[in-house]
Amino acid sequence: MAESRQTYQQIQSRLNNGETTSEKLALQYIEKINKSDLNAFITVLDERALDKAREVDRKIQSGSAGPLAGMVVAVKDIFSMNKVRTTCGSKILSSYIAPYDAHVVSLLEKADAVIVGKTNMDEFGMGSSTENSAYGSVKNPHDPDRIPGGSSGGSAAAVAADLAMTALGSDTGGSVRQPAALCGIAGLRPTYGRISRYGLIAFASSLDTVGLFSQFVSDCADLLQVLAGEDGNDSTSSPVAVPDYHENIEQGIKGLRVGVPEEYFRGGLDSSIRESVQNVLQAMEKEGAVLQPIKLPMTDYGIATYYLICTAEASSNLARYDAVKYGFRASDIQDLDQMYLDSRHDGFGDEVKRRIMLGTYVLSAGYYDAYYIKAQKCRTLIQQDFKKAFEDCDVIIGPTTPTTAFKLGEKVDDPMSMYLSDIYTVTAPLAGLPAISIPIGKDDSNLPIGIQITSDAFQEDLLFRVANWIETSNP
Repeated sequence: MAESRQTYQQIQSRLNNGETTSEKLALQYIEKINKSDLNAFITVLDERALDKAREVDRKIQSGSAGPLAGMVVAVKDIFSMNKVRTTCGSKILSSYIAPYDAHVVSLLEKADAVIVGKTNMDEFGMGSSTENSAYGSVKNPHDPDRIPGGSSGGSAAAVAADLAMTALGSDTGGSVRQPAALCGIAGLRPTYGRISRYGLIAFASSLDTVGLFSQFVSDCADLLQVLAGEDGNDSTSSPVAVPDYHENIEQGIKGLRVGVPEEYFRGGLDSSIRESVQNVLQAMEKEGAVLQPIKLPMTDYGIATYYLICTAEASSNLARYDAVKYGFRASDIQDLDQMYLDSRHDGFGDEVKRRIMLGTYVLSAGYYDAYYIKAQKCRTLIQQDFKKAFEDCDVIIGPTTPTTAFKLGEKVDDPMSMYLSDIYTVTAPLAGLPAISIPIGKDDSNLPIGIQITSDAFQEDLLFRVANWIETSNP
């Protein structure tokens, strides 16, 4: 579809000029979704989307349309939508109908975006390949035999395959940036607190962040402009003022100090990714950016720190799924204890069980100080690493992933290998920092390669500026 490969601002101009309609665009996307075999969606909201599109067309004609009028958006099935099934990719919520809208859903609809469906995901956001869904694996649009990344793989695949203009995901340890890299699109994790988490069903509350997917950096900026800001329903949302994200997006990179961590270019990094990232860095230097070698010594402890903290928080957050108030309940129950045990055993997948068990273990008496407290101390040291680094540089650049997309089923039985695919993405969440991944070409197997840009807190406008230069310069 030609329209979808234009930026949203170009599409918006066509809508305003009467060259197309929101209803026509929505119908084209719905038809493509229904023909797709990527398994990117759990629920398609065709009637709801078309009703909204018709409303948007009326608003455009009357001159009262919102800032995202006609933008076709897919939403990860971890966000609550009023009167819509919200599964989190889990059997335990297979019949759950949310009674309210997540804050970001409310903002999207108020801005007149058209939400076309709920996307597939690793169960409760736990995974790096979207193979841990109760509703089947998602396929990578560039090679259906490979994973799209995770846990927001459905949203990433939907945007990459042109089943939506943009999409929402959630990023706990890399669940937006990693699938964005593997699917060849832009994926933004904003600063923790930049977007309200109200209605984002919790995995690890101190790490979870609403994330954004798009084909173009400018579309990410359009989305963040609408979604950023404080929310009274989320005490962790920040009152920091929201800037105009387009104001400096085309300013270029001359004079910027670019931090290049030596820890990101050691063993384990695919040679094609290393070469592609270094080519971009060299092009930036020719453009007038200043490359600054830096050290992030706690990088090696990032994976261990992240998985101890996130599993501890998950074991607490997922205790609410007890089969009493809502969700899946096992049959042939004889007593209360059996109801709890059988319902959670049958309702949760293997990866969720693994993380609940690990989290409960590290929080237990006798192990709390040895593991959880030590992980929190490491988290502080990781934050200090970044703080020191940003004294010498404006942004930090490196690879998003150590490899390109691997085969479906290749790492399902090797959790440690799967976890290591997040090695470059987990530290920014631990420090609460924003980061964006954008595509910078493909490897010899024609699989996308991503580059990651990280900035200090609440400097998403700087991320957009650098990412836009890379995207438009195509170095």
